[in-house]
Amino acid sequence: MNATNDNERRLVISFSGGETSAMMTALIHARMAGEYDAIRCVFANTGQENEQTLEFVRRCDEAFGLGVVWVEAEINPVRGEGVRGRAVTFDTAARDGRPFEDVIRKHGIPNKMWPHCTRELKARPIKAWLSANGWRPGSYDLAIGIRRDEIDRMSPNAKAERIIYPLVSRFPASKADVNAFWERQPFRLELKGYQGNCKWCWKKSLRKHLTIISETPEAYDFPERMEREYALAGNNPNGEPRVFFREERSVADLRRIAATTLFRPASDDARHYQRELFSFEMDAADGCEESCEVDFGDETVANAA
Repeated sequence: MNATNDNERRLVISFSGGETSAMMTALIHARMAGEYDAIRCVFANTGQENEQTLEFVRRCDEAFGLGVVWVEAEINPVRGEGVRGRAVTFDTAARDGRPFEDVIRKHGIPNKMWPHCTRELKARPIKAWLSANGWRPGSYDLAIGIRRDEIDRMSPNAKAERIIYPLVSRFPASKADVNAFWERQPFRLELKGYQGNCKWCWKKSLRKHLTIISETPEAYDFPERMEREYALAGNNPNGEPRVFFREERSVADLRRIAATTLFRPASDDARHYQRELFSFEMDAADGCEESCEVDFGDETVANAA
């Protein structure tokens, strides 16, 4: 399993579990495999993905022969000790949020001011697993599933960090192209766009949160417990309790707003998001997309979704 030849032309595919990322991964295997001596496709599970995401990753692996490596963060509680990446499988992957809770216990609740969840749950575990298996940092290219219609999400340091964006350069694709690709397949991700891979990602807009919490209130049980048990965890010099969501809202706040406020639910229908219906309060988010794309180069920024 170990690879130790740094002269190999290597590629790591960061497979987020979303349809854009999956399309990119399938195209790389079909059209770019001959350009590399070795390709590794890695999916990082946080324990709070929707079950449909895990099913989709498994089906893509089987359908396209991706050889997906499933990785979870293994957190050392000692301050200053790094993250390790533990290989799991579809069957053994955590569904109870254990990796996420371990990160929160050590680093505290992530939010806009403390955006460490992608770093600790995805970027570092993947890098650690690769290093443990002979792929040291800087010895491989990293493919990330960002489309041509979202180039503002690209890293300005992509060349130096060996990041490639095949759906921008090699196989330019928009959201419409991704939908067309999956309409030709016998399966697809059985989630609505506003649901996203993570059940309750704190970067979602208020409208998305209120819609999801109204449809599946149990999806917020985990972050509600985290706010109750770990409000003061992590680097907290002011001793102020942390909550997850924008405008310093807690899960209790979201439940109250959803129960007492009339709002237009989120929808996959683009007509619901015409300019005259956009509300900054309801629709502004912190970069939440359909999936979580990992930029290994800048671990201080969480591009979570």
